[in-house]
Amino acid sequence: MSTFDAPSSLTIIRPDDWHLHLRDGATMASVLPHSARQFGRAIVMPNLKPPVTTVAQAAAYRDRILAALPAGLSFEPLMTLYLTNNTSPDEIRRAAESDFVHAVKLYPAGATTNSDAGVTDLANCYKVLEVMQETGLPFLVHGEVTDGDIDLFDREAVFIERVMRPLRKNFPALNVVFEHITTKDAAQYVAEAEGPIAATITAHHLLYNRNEIFKGGIRPHYYCLPVLKREEHRLALVTAATSGDERFFLGTDSAPHAQGAKEAACGCAGCYTALHAMELYTEAFERAGALDKLEAFASLNGPAFYGLPPNEGTITLNREQWTLPQTLPLGEQEVVPLNAGETINWRMA
Repeated sequence: MSTFDAPSSLTIIRPDDWHLHLRDGATMASVLPHSARQFGRAIVMPNLKPPVTTVAQAAAYRDRILAALPAGLSFEPLMTLYLTNNTSPDEIRRAAESDFVHAVKLYPAGATTNSDAGVTDLANCYKVLEVMQETGLPFLVHGEVTDGDIDLFDREAVFIERVMRPLRKNFPALNVVFEHITTKDAAQYVAEAEGPIAATITAHHLLYNRNEIFKGGIRPHYYCLPVLKREEHRLALVTAATSGDERFFLGTDSAPHAQGAKEAACGCAGCYTALHAMELYTEAFERAGALDKLEAFASLNGPAFYGLPPNEGTITLNREQWTLPQTLPLGEQEVVPLNAGETINWRMA
């Protein structure tokens, strides 16, 4: 199924990205090719302005993505709906009956970029969750509380106790993805929980702890939400990702913001990794001595959870040093990729 010729090259089944921000318009046209050259499919986040809250809006967004896809690239956007306090059970049934909406996303109001329309109290959505459980439509959860009295670095752990445990007690058959986990608390919870649950993990949370944001000054391009945590949490994520546990799989959370919006007095949260995502994951798995576990994490576990077949074809990563550009086009502006100007050790063929 795969060929491992380490240390010089690595060939795996073509992977998927189970958490991706493409934005829209000229921004989308700039970033889409970076993901499409690596990944066969991607779960596309719905937090546009205005958010994608209906099946009709998801269909229109999908059409815009496919229209922007460069000739010669094969890529399938897997659409999601943005859950609000007013989402109806009928809309969820229409989503489940469609062949292109694959999940519903929870953004707690105020948790991250464009989350102002998010859910204020999950109890408002219980009728919707009943339909999701009934139809098998996955529920993707940004797992942070947003209470002002909770320390930023504790928001994920508190979310598990306040929201996730009651949610899964009330809806034990609901397919839940704990998105972009960042703590040992979340990794342990997902590994030990009963029922259908999984988690995505980003490359930057596998490679870096919170010190990276402050090396030599504030480095805004390492600032994301959920924020990077202590080293003990990074190590727990590496253990989870490389464990072979099928509940953990790849989700880049690549989030393009214009350079000026990041390098600002109140900079946006998000790391842009779409250009070199697989190279970063390969680096993380190599550091852990687990290159043989990368294919399952990147190419097999996600499709299994979503009830989809693995992709056909393969990608090959070669051990080759190359220097990342300082900036990339982003519509009429520029975006700074994570590790801009630095040299990395793997490159996709």
